[in-house]
Amino acid sequence: MTDTHTHPHDPKGKALAAMMVGAIGVVYGDIGTSPLYTLREAFHPTHHLDFNETNILGVLSLLLWSLILVVSVKYIMFILRADNKGEGGIFSLIALAERALKRRSLFVICIGLLGAALFYGDGIITPAISVLSAVEGLKIAAPGLEKYIVPISCIILVFLFAAQQTGTDKIGKLFGPITMLWFLSLGLLGIYNIIKNPVILKAFSPYYAYLIFSENHITGYLLLGTVVLAVTGVEALYADMGHYGKKPIRYAWLYFVMPCLMLNYLGQGALVLRTPDTIKDPFYLMVPSWGLYPMIALATAATVIASQAMISGAYSLTQQAIHLGFTPRLKIEHTSDRHKGQIYMPSLNKAIFIGVILLVLWFRSSSNLAAAYGIAVTGTMLMTTMLIAIVAYKLWDWSLTKVVVLILPLFIIDFSFFTATLTKLSHGIGAWVPLIMGVGVFMLMLTWHQGRIIKNRRTLHGRERIETFIKHITARNTKRVSGTAIYMARDIDHVPLALGLNYKHNKCLHENILLVRVDTLDVPRVSEADRLHVEELTKGFARVVVSYGFMQLPNIPRALNHVQDKGLNVDTREATYVMNRERIVATAGGGMWLWRERLYSLMHRNAAEASDFYHLPAARVLEIGSPVNI
Repeated sequence: MTDTHTHPHDPKGKALAAMMVGAIGVVYGDIGTSPLYTLREAFHPTHHLDFNETNILGVLSLLLWSLILVVSVKYIMFILRADNKGEGGIFSLIALAERALKRRSLFVICIGLLGAALFYGDGIITPAISVLSAVEGLKIAAPGLEKYIVPISCIILVFLFAAQQTGTDKIGKLFGPITMLWFLSLGLLGIYNIIKNPVILKAFSPYYAYLIFSENHITGYLLLGTVVLAVTGVEALYADMGHYGKKPIRYAWLYFVMPCLMLNYLGQGALVLRTPDTIKDPFYLMVPSWGLYPMIALATAATVIASQAMISGAYSLTQQAIHLGFTPRLKIEHTSDRHKGQIYMPSLNKAIFIGVILLVLWFRSSSNLAAAYGIAVTGTMLMTTMLIAIVAYKLWDWSLTKVVVLILPLFIIDFSFFTATLTKLSHGIGAWVPLIMGVGVFMLMLTWHQGRIIKNRRTLHGRERIETFIKHITARNTKRVSGTAIYMARDIDHVPLALGLNYKHNKCLHENILLVRVDTLDVPRVSEADRLHVEELTKGFARVVVSYGFMQLPNIPRALNHVQDKGLNVDTREATYVMNRERIVATAGGGMWLWRERLYSLMHRNAAEASDFYHLPAARVLEIGSPVNI
């Protein structure tokens, strides 16, 4: 996710072509690297699947129909319809579901947060398995280099994560063309091998998928846990909708990406039907010997791009979560003057990097990682389907019959994939990694969300309304000193804690006082014209609401420079920003279990400074501390 430029509603001609290239480079990077390992893993010895023509055709049929039903039908036809003012992603879906229900729903929030949390578990595995699988081509090209696969993979990942702080503005232009070349190579390799053994085209018949289940019973069902590897990365179609629009994403998939992927899977199947020994690495063994090293280089570039898309996606998802109150504030840096969407989060980048490197060093091969891959992916897919059912029924006014007929089959498919991947948990502790990470992130998000609600409720208790306070200081003829004070508060209908404490101790107030609240709306962006809402309470007192969308980064001084345009005769350029620094105290019998209150307190202490997050000038910020018992 590298650009948040606005895109035309219905691009055509060159504009459509350019956006399709961009979508191919970012949206389809992850799903495009799946051919490196998916078919090979389907016949891994641990699956106990007999290696014969019927099963090869059956596996290929499952792969092809997964691409058709999960990607083309579910995401391309249905999920992309659920746009929140042009934006997609799990948090957009939460907003739409709550809008449909016309209330805040803990059930919807939990489903959405679990889907978002599992994304992180999936996302950390993606760079590890992708880069490892690409570099493993060296085993075919030069078996003596096999011992260097893990070190080379680690070096590539070190450079990838180190480059994040400089941004991808320049090299990002190459993502689309390189990934297009990758997909073209996939398609051409597939055609080359299909011509040699066209019988593989029978795999298009769903009858062979049926035979997998009827002849292999539970083994066939558990095979779905590997088949799902073909659709990993599918959530990017929806998450990146705001960057490229529905039409480029749909056209890129239907007319380019899907045909190339299908051709490659069929080509691998044709190869292993003709030469069974090639099942050990059908992707690289389908490449002519003269093109092996160039293909390894291209595969490595493609997997780095896929990893970059995941990292950028994690930044974007976290940014939305911060604005919507699901995670603590993190330091966010801009890496591009031209593209506002290019951001860098140092702490998140470090956490993902450590996780990815540990996975590479622990698992040491893409086959070992594949055993752990899929649980988080299918969990996120399942949560998305549940939310889209609510949106379709309540917001789109679908009848219950229509929801059951169109959405229930997709839920059954997702549930089948999810339950099949859960059996991987019996394969060892490694398979638990993405699930443990996902559940851990979910608990952090839910604790932060509920902790903020409890804290805000406690800080509101017993507070005086601002109108009463104004009457009180007017009656006492309180001394006013020159200058402007801006009090940042979540509730500006009552006296902010910092204002009350300042008045209590100093017995005077600034000549001009602005009570400022920052609202993050459930829409992606708020225009500059709608940014400020100003209400003058009396001379020297005003309420200001500054609104942003969940895809925007707040800059309060820049926004407040325009209060005069709203009729308020106050100069904010030299104003003092006064904020309350809350110290969270966990208490027994509070709103959450004590350990969760302590966890919330820990997260609160380690959140990025509000002054930095809102881009307040450090030399003009005054903080007043107060304890808050929760």
